Amino acid sequence: MSSTTRGRPSTFSRDRVLLGAARLFWRYGYSGTSTRALTTELGISTSSLYAAFGSKAGLFEETVRTYAERYREIYQRAVTERDVLKVIERVLVDSVVEFTRNSDSHPGCLISSAVMADSTSTLDTRRYIAEMQASNAEALLTRLRQAKSEGGLQPGIAPETLTSFIQSVWHGLSAQSNLGAGRDELLDTARLALRLIAGQALTAPSED
Repeated sequence: MSSTTRGRPSTFSRDRVLLGAARLFWRYGYSGTSTRALTTELGISTSSLYAAFGSKAGLFEETVRTYAERYREIYQRAVTERDVLKVIERVLVDSVVEFTRNSDSHPGCLISSAVMADSTSTLDTRRYIAEMQASNAEALLTRLRQAKSEGGLQPGIAPETLTSFIQSVWHGLSAQSNLGAGRDELLDTARLALRLIAGQALTAPSED
């Protein structure tokens, strides 16, 4: 081995490492996933892991943020829809699609996994996820308040109550996906919720 290559960290795909780490954290939580398990599963050395992420905690933090932020993006896109039922459909259906993406590119929903039963000294996972979910709920609530002001909600339906209901359905879908429910089953549930919401909480769109 030449002096120029001796000791040089092996190159690796950061996305591949994050996905592999996310799978382990999803299954075992932070405390239950050892550095040795990570390096063995990911096929990298401890020194390479530390050079890239600083520590196991640093890898965990980047993993959680990388995959959890996808759900914030779903909400941000959804609330731009003009039709309020389409807003809710995109929140639920797009999230189901994300929950059930091919395992080659997705570790499962970290929000309803072993990650949430664990914590680290560097990233308070529960607080981070709670803040993200509060942000998502607030974005949805703001959009539903707009719909209410425009006559899109039935009398007696408070935007706050409808937001709470939608978030409850969302969490149920997330939990069911982690228990092994397939995409078709989850989509059927999401679409049933949408029909109930359309019939009980929304007004029919006006014919312009």
